[in-house]
Amino acid sequence: MNPVVVAIDGPSGSGKSSTAKAIAKRAHWSYLDTGALYRALTWLALENNCEEENGLVDLAIAHPITFSTNPDNPRVYVDDKDVSEVIRSLRITDKVSEFARMPLVRSYLVGLQRAIINSIQTGIVVEGRDIGTVVYPDAQLKIFLYADLQARTDRRESEMNETVSTERVAQSLQNRDEIDSTRTISPLRPAEDALEIDSTLLNLDEVVDVIWGWLGERSLLGLPKVAIIGRPNVGKSTLVNRIIGRREAIVEDTPGVTRDRVKYEAEWNGRRFILIDTGGWEVKPEGISEKITAGAEMAIAEADLILFVIDVQIGALDEDDSLIDLLRRSGKETILVANKVDSDVDEADGHALWNLGLDQPYFVSALHGRGAGDLLDIVMEKLPEVGSELADDGYRRIALVGRPNVGKSSLLNILAGESRVLVDDVAGTTRDPVDELIEFGGTTWRFIDTAGIRKRAIYDSGTDYYASLRTAAALDRAEVAVIVLDASIPLTEQDLRVITMAEEAGRAMVLVMNKWDLVDEDRQIQLDKELDRNLERYPWVQRVNVSAKTGWHRDRLAPALRTAIKGWETRIPTSKLNSFLGALIAATPPPVRSGKQPKIRFATQVQISPPKFVLFSSEWVEVAYRRFIERRLREEFGFNGSPIEVAIKVREKD
Repeated sequence: MNPVVVAIDGPSGSGKSSTAKAIAKRAHWSYLDTGALYRALTWLALENNCEEENGLVDLAIAHPITFSTNPDNPRVYVDDKDVSEVIRSLRITDKVSEFARMPLVRSYLVGLQRAIINSIQTGIVVEGRDIGTVVYPDAQLKIFLYADLQARTDRRESEMNETVSTERVAQSLQNRDEIDSTRTISPLRPAEDALEIDSTLLNLDEVVDVIWGWLGERSLLGLPKVAIIGRPNVGKSTLVNRIIGRREAIVEDTPGVTRDRVKYEAEWNGRRFILIDTGGWEVKPEGISEKITAGAEMAIAEADLILFVIDVQIGALDEDDSLIDLLRRSGKETILVANKVDSDVDEADGHALWNLGLDQPYFVSALHGRGAGDLLDIVMEKLPEVGSELADDGYRRIALVGRPNVGKSSLLNILAGESRVLVDDVAGTTRDPVDELIEFGGTTWRFIDTAGIRKRAIYDSGTDYYASLRTAAALDRAEVAVIVLDASIPLTEQDLRVITMAEEAGRAMVLVMNKWDLVDEDRQIQLDKELDRNLERYPWVQRVNVSAKTGWHRDRLAPALRTAIKGWETRIPTSKLNSFLGALIAATPPPVRSGKQPKIRFATQVQISPPKFVLFSSEWVEVAYRRFIERRLREEFGFNGSPIEVAIKVREKD
């Protein structure tokens, strides 16, 4: 996953360093002073009396320059020697632009800067003189920070570790500006999409607040995470539903309904955060419970704050002591939530939880809402301002759908290269939709792993019923439905139902034939016949044969997704569409209906995602002819992987 990159450009002395470090500290991100890398190379050159371009690069390779990206203590090293202070001298300042103009030197250091940026997992603020134009033009936010010469001189003097006259500092800055202005891509010129700030009359806090506002507007600030942890059946999912204000998490009286850790976006008093619902934690889990417990422990590791839930009606058990030990070892801030407090008597019983040593228990009734607002006020006090979870990240949304036990979660895990969601041989392991960001095929995708769709009429339990509703909701959120089938066995009614659901939702589609490692030659022949017979309406669906178990052909999924999205978003200009349809209708007119010949006068594409066309006709046009038009549209314009709709609007002759 690529980091959030904030590029702060501008002339020397404009306040880039102080601003970038302040933003990085506030966002809990990394920080990179690219100017320090140039200064370090300049110091290396002067120390070795080397000013020849090829020799400088060889020297830098032989004596590596490294940078510590901690904004609280950024340091630059040459051969593990800390040169952070010595490179701030005027001796270095006077020479750095001269070396920075050398193409080979610049190429080497730009590569080094990109490598540092790409090594970051969350976010980084990079400041320099050409970050947004040369080093990282794909930065999500570009700032051009500048000030007049006097303000820049004052700031540069305050950074220097030697006594130098003001005139000397000002002259050095002017010289650097003159040299920079002669470069092909001048660092004194902002990127076309950069936001500019004149910091001459602004203090540091004011500049930071402006940039912080821009980060918020672009949804680049990560949301903090709250994990809800506890033994099975203490009311964790009920509390989730209470906090998010809707029935989203599956709730039943049966322990162990929640299995994967599931994330929801929540808001309280104008602050957004991510809520993580987890399966019940057990001291000695067996079978699938072992994986559920592991998922709960992973939620603890990634959360910024823990809500530890205990059922007051039952009280604390020995198992809770073991979980408390785990929470203490994690070092995470923990709030003790006493749930199912429906009366003053329950509240009196709940005071016994002080003995757990987790400070004050907060009494709530997740089912009836008692105390929920007070609890959320405390959560807001303890949550950090920024977390690592991006809310509106702009990644393509892919829903993994299919009947139970066809390998949806296994496919997600093999694409991720690690275990992201729970996998078990028991059918129906996944129940809630689970969102995961996965990078493969050169792109980061947001995958939604869903519960398996069972038979239409009757579900085994309320759990399956609500899981099916959430799968339908996941399809509505997605752009592409990846329909996973078990290629080793015959197609079922549920398989066909899933495909119909995806089509009715208007999603682009990719058909994944999983478990291909179990398919022999005879089964391949039979499968082709089944697909021809049952999916004759869907010749446009992208098909990929894979083995989630071995990873075979997983690299073919990304191109299929891109093709499906391209077809889903294709728009045909009205003039081109009518020219094509005019020739088509002239060659093959629509059939006569009730003694009248329909006249199609005009057509337009009214939407994309999925594409929909409206034909204005004098008479109703038969479904078969509309399908004929659809087929010819696909032949002419593509739309591979996407459903399209051809609608008729009857309009009498004016």
